[in-house]
Amino acid sequence: MEDASAAAIIDARGILTGWSEGAQRLTGYPAREAVGRAARELLAEAVPPEAVSARSGTVMVRHRDGYLVGLRVRACAVTGPDGESGGYVITAASPGRGETSLAGLAFQQASMSMSVFDTSQRYLRLNEAACHVMGVPEETLLGRHFPETVAEAEHMRGFNWHLRHVVETGRAVRYESFAGAPALNREHAWVTEMWPVRDAAGELVGTALAAFDSTEQYWARQRLALLNEAAAAIGTTLDVVRTAEELVGVVVPRFADFASVDLFDWVLGADEQPTAPAREIALRRVAHGSVTEGTPEAAVHLGEADVYTAFSPIARAMREGGAVVSQAGEPAFMRWVAERNSRAPKGRPYREGAHSMLAVPLRARGTTLGVAVAVRVAQTDDYGADDAVFAEELASRAAVCVDNARRFARERTTALALQHSLLPRGLPGQAAVQVAHRYLPSGSAAGIGGDWFDVIPLSGSRVALVVGDVVGHGIPSTATMGRLVTAVRTLADVDLPPDELLTHLDDLVTHLASDDQGDEVAELGATCLYAVYDPVTRRLNLAAAGHPAPALVLPDGSARLIPMSAGPPLGVGGLPFEATELQLPEGSVVALYTDGLIEGRDRDVDHATDELCRALTVPADSLDALCDTVLKAVLPEEPGDDVALLLARTRALGADQVATWDVTPDPAEVATTRQAATEQLTAWGLDEAAFVTELVVSELVTNAIRYGAPPIQLRLIRDQTLICEVSDGSSTSPHLRRAHQDDEGGRGLLLVAQLTQRWGSRQTTRGKTIWCEQSLTPLF
Repeated sequence: MEDASAAAIIDARGILTGWSEGAQRLTGYPAREAVGRAARELLAEAVPPEAVSARSGTVMVRHRDGYLVGLRVRACAVTGPDGESGGYVITAASPGRGETSLAGLAFQQASMSMSVFDTSQRYLRLNEAACHVMGVPEETLLGRHFPETVAEAEHMRGFNWHLRHVVETGRAVRYESFAGAPALNREHAWVTEMWPVRDAAGELVGTALAAFDSTEQYWARQRLALLNEAAAAIGTTLDVVRTAEELVGVVVPRFADFASVDLFDWVLGADEQPTAPAREIALRRVAHGSVTEGTPEAAVHLGEADVYTAFSPIARAMREGGAVVSQAGEPAFMRWVAERNSRAPKGRPYREGAHSMLAVPLRARGTTLGVAVAVRVAQTDDYGADDAVFAEELASRAAVCVDNARRFARERTTALALQHSLLPRGLPGQAAVQVAHRYLPSGSAAGIGGDWFDVIPLSGSRVALVVGDVVGHGIPSTATMGRLVTAVRTLADVDLPPDELLTHLDDLVTHLASDDQGDEVAELGATCLYAVYDPVTRRLNLAAAGHPAPALVLPDGSARLIPMSAGPPLGVGGLPFEATELQLPEGSVVALYTDGLIEGRDRDVDHATDELCRALTVPADSLDALCDTVLKAVLPEEPGDDVALLLARTRALGADQVATWDVTPDPAEVATTRQAATEQLTAWGLDEAAFVTELVVSELVTNAIRYGAPPIQLRLIRDQTLICEVSDGSSTSPHLRRAHQDDEGGRGLLLVAQLTQRWGSRQTTRGKTIWCEQSLTPLF
């Protein structure tokens, strides 16, 4: 007899007189133990009154093994020949078995797990989906207390608490959980609705629930959340390796138990991508991580190169340009694991249990940069199609960040190389000042700025000190800086005063910033400070275009900023620049710098300036040491801008190194002046230079008398070279011209140019000065 046809006979006294095989299967009692007993002894609780009156319903029977069994029973009265009741024939079946009603069939066949409990959380009814989740037939659970049927776990305790809560409050609840199930080998996400069940009188008689398996939706939300997290976590810096580490940090442990990122060598350097693909895929490990501290399962160490064979999933992913999923049991996967084990046998125990791998190429802007690998060991789920789509999306975002970092590094390297090529490598020898300098490129994401400095020798042993800063960062600002450096050197060669030089430089910047169509002015500008120091007069003449004033340290140890007008930045146009002049004691230190030294987002400029002045007064063995002291004291730990610092200690030429003669504008004075110059050279011990000097003095003084205007003056300066200067009151500058064979004149300046190292002219407030320099180093 089948369970659905289980039957028993009860006489009028309630004694069991018949017992079927199906009844034995349902209750566990054989006929010999059931027949003759009172039926009520098998009941776990009283039969509900409504079931008695209807002679049908669900009753709780205690199984022979002690647990409760819920049975759907129907009683049929038996009458004797005299019409008196002779007892009942009871048919019994498990709830749901032989269900014929539409509602019953709908409950039993529902796709979601549905169960009914009494008020003590004992099973009264389960549908097929619930039995599948629990992994046992319905009759095994009926009548049993819920906690007895599941493992002791936190999420199960929460489930039971909600069941009791429904009974205690009489209100429905919605419960979301992520947990396993007895018959499922992986954790699932569940959305469970629990509600109270009431009888016709409104009394709460049980609890019903419906559990929806929302695992796919759960993982979809998790993947979306992980993508959102990745958007904020990956690419926080413009460092290639750090970006790869951030990708691994996002993936482990939520998506993988082990993850690694390998990149091509050219991605890590400043080289361009190779034009021809290599036959073997050689990558360098830049980041990896796992749920195990120290990542012992990694067969390739950080910074180490690895060559991937054609059969490996990594090589396939890079060839195919998409994610490749490989599972345990597949030949390619097993060969890959075997190769890892042979390469690093110490990590073999940590690779045991690896069952699923996902390799995805890192592609950005049509270029493959490397590959990311994710492996699952402890996580029971294999990677699937949805995981592959997610991995490709995550990898594409990470690849863009890696490519941005690569491009930034390449641009930074290019800009730095260009800038270093424009900055003075070895400062020219001169006696006017002793100099030391520092240039610190910015490490910020903005890139290399356009800071520069220069030391330019001028005529008359003078020297120009320049420092400037171009607005913006990167190669454009570096290129603009290069133009300005060249322009300043050219204008300095013309020997313009500082304010006039800045005026010409301002015009140049305005021209550079002009749009090709001439309608608007682009956002381009610069600041500059130009100073000229004369060691003969010990005077410093300087002007600024929107640049911070330099600091001055006097020989007595006091330090202050030089009071001067900051002036408008270069590129504003139309505004004047004011020059400042002061006389300096010998041994004074002038500190020129860019705004990156004292300015910052959270810095007070006045406080930083005070720190600069204090740092400049700290005793130091040399100017180089003083540069380091200043940077250490004034700069923050992470400067946000480039910093250029130029220190110059002034020297002075004594009276014994300079000789000056006023010349009467009479041709007869040429011989007298020439004789005086020769005698001065003898006094200086420079007789070997007398012949050239006589010729030069004769030519320059003669030209001044013939073509110039009073007052006329000759000055000889003995420095590292012998300098001869002739000044007059005319502003007309001479020019070197080619004399023809029959010309009586025109050969004087040509002679001067041939006999001296260099010559030139400069405008003065009273006219002009023609100068030339002779080397004092013997030729042989």
